[in-house]
Amino acid sequence: MYLCIVADEIINKVAQSGLQTLDLEDYYPKDEILVFDLKPLLFMEMILKEKEFRAALQAIDWTQYRDKVLAITCSVDTIIPLWAYMLVAVNAEPYVKALFLGDRQTAIQELFLANLRAIDITEFADKRIVVKGCGDLSVGGFAYLEIARRLRPVAKSILYGEACSNVPIFKKK
Repeated sequence: MYLCIVADEIINKVAQSGLQTLDLEDYYPKDEILVFDLKPLLFMEMILKEKEFRAALQAIDWTQYRDKVLAITCSVDTIIPLWAYMLVAVNAEPYVKALFLGDRQTAIQELFLANLRAIDITEFADKRIVVKGCGDLSVGGFAYLEIARRLRPVAKSILYGEACSNVPIFKKK
């Protein structure tokens, strides 16, 4: 015979802890990101000729990029004059939501950082914050660095992980 004693009340100590969870996945960019490769616009896919480059840009139907995020890159190792990026920007700007120089991952990082920088950190003033550590999306170290930098001046404490299992990061003295 086994004897089992059950407490009258189950106490949720995590709920009573006053911890506030911040899930960085909530700030992950949701915009569609398209990569615009300069390679097909180059002569022999190697050399930028100004006249042909300008003509190629004029021939593009820029409406296909309407309200999209555009990551401008060149997939071949060649010298691209800086003014070429400016030409792409002035052609794409009337249509795109945002424009970045780099690959898709660069655009994700820049958008992610912009989302984190838009957070009203005053809502975290003098609070104990747990920055969620695991999830379904790949949140890079840059995001954790940025949120720690932003929270440090206002938070009472910053923890990493889950409310029931966390790593202390910062505690205001």
